[in-house]
Amino acid sequence: MDKTQPHPLFKLATELGPLLVFFVANAKFHLFVATGAFMVAIVAAMIASYVVTRHVPLMALVTGVIVIVFGTLTLVLHDETFIKVKPTIIYGLFAVVLGGGLLFGRSFIAVMFDQMFNLTPQGWRVLTLRWALFFVAMAILNEVVWRTQTTDFWVAFKAFGVIPLTMAFAVAQMPLIKRYHLEPVSLQASEAAEGDVTKGI
Repeated sequence: MDKTQPHPLFKLATELGPLLVFFVANAKFHLFVATGAFMVAIVAAMIASYVVTRHVPLMALVTGVIVIVFGTLTLVLHDETFIKVKPTIIYGLFAVVLGGGLLFGRSFIAVMFDQMFNLTPQGWRVLTLRWALFFVAMAILNEVVWRTQTTDFWVAFKAFGVIPLTMAFAVAQMPLIKRYHLEPVSLQASEAAEGDVTKGI
């Protein structure tokens, strides 16, 4: 089924909205209420994405499933550790998928981010490696923050620190994308060379 391209603000709202709900609910109530609200907001964001675009990005879907699982564990066991370690699990999973793909000559970065660039095989490898290392760094950072700071600080970092860091890193990759970008003619001329890479994308 064809998917429509949503307005950038809609995409930002579905990504940032649940985090803002999480932050506000934690400020007004406590982490357990915030966790329940976060779970509802994540599901609502995925439903909205499907209604508008007839598609749910793979990254959002994986994140949503992990949020539901760890959020449920947090509420049922009344242990905030589960929701705090959830980002570490997500970042670690993404790093393993990207890094593991590279070991087998595959690049899953386009599938993970639900977007496609026309890059050379070398460009795909470099971009994938950079994002894998970024996710490793974010997993470590999350562990440091939740283990050394207050719950309120961790929630604020999750809501207002993670998105800017990710956006800044993504913008920093634009020179690399431009450097290894293939024009349509070049892309057709290099199909054979890209065969192995594009199969994994």
